[in-house]
Amino acid sequence: MEITLIKGHGSGNDFLIIDEISHAYSFSEEDRSKLARLLCDRNKDLGADGILFMLKSERADGRMRVFNSDGSEASMCGNGLRLVARYICELLNKEEAVIETMKADLKVSKQKEILPMIHTYQVEISPVSFQLSDLPLVMEQDVLINEPITDLSSELLFTALAVPNPHLIAIVETEQLQSDLQKQLSEKVNSPNDLFPDGVNVSFVKPLSKGSIYVNTFERGVGFTNACGTAMSASSLVTCMNKLNEFEEVIQVYNNGGKVQCVVHKDHGQYFIDLIGNATYLYQAAIKVNLGERTFKISSKHVLSEQTAYEQLQKEAQKVIVKGL
Repeated sequence: MEITLIKGHGSGNDFLIIDEISHAYSFSEEDRSKLARLLCDRNKDLGADGILFMLKSERADGRMRVFNSDGSEASMCGNGLRLVARYICELLNKEEAVIETMKADLKVSKQKEILPMIHTYQVEISPVSFQLSDLPLVMEQDVLINEPITDLSSELLFTALAVPNPHLIAIVETEQLQSDLQKQLSEKVNSPNDLFPDGVNVSFVKPLSKGSIYVNTFERGVGFTNACGTAMSASSLVTCMNKLNEFEEVIQVYNNGGKVQCVVHKDHGQYFIDLIGNATYLYQAAIKVNLGERTFKISSKHVLSEQTAYEQLQKEAQKVIVKGL
């Protein structure tokens, strides 16, 4: 099997992009899972947090399916959606588009560069649900907003929400960020447990200043990641609900991979978030894959120059993080 792909990243959250719109690939569901485990393995020549499969859609400009590095499928990925937004917009020569995802059709658009020479896209993050059954989180209540989960921590207050990926958010102090607490409870809820049967993304959020936060995320199916788009969106919403930030205003969201911007909207009791950030391509490659033998070989690789501009954003973001923490 011969496959052409692009490796790119949103906020350092890196993916392999496989275009099934322009190429006549024929993948079974098992193939997609096997490809993710094989190609995303960081001990091999490619390595990534996941694969973005782009398919034709009967009702939108394109369809996105996301497979994590462990072979599981995610219902959404904000950082990955920015890469898909760029690819689809450039493929169709559009400034804006609609992308079909597992739970919703989402609006995406090209934006003014967040810094010079950085391809920047805005994507819609929705739907938002606080119903524990939508995560799921097994507790004897319907919602969890700023409440303890004593089985996980005696010192933190959690908010649980689906966007539509499941997220568990805690607003923390620097000392809690620097401890092993997040690692311990994240591994607990992403191993066999009674609370989260399907696992959950866990984010610790530290306010830096008005309109500015730092988010560190343990991503279900991945582990600690440079950034998680839906986690940064969910975290921004939680800070607005706690009056740390304002609805309808730009929030600067810093992460270990750089930074994005979020705007949280509230309309008749419903929430949605605009996630704005980079969609950076690293290289184009052609590979030959043997799924039966679980091997692949890179036939050709063309490295692009876009990362140089993004590294400047990373440097500026790191200065803000260090100062704020």
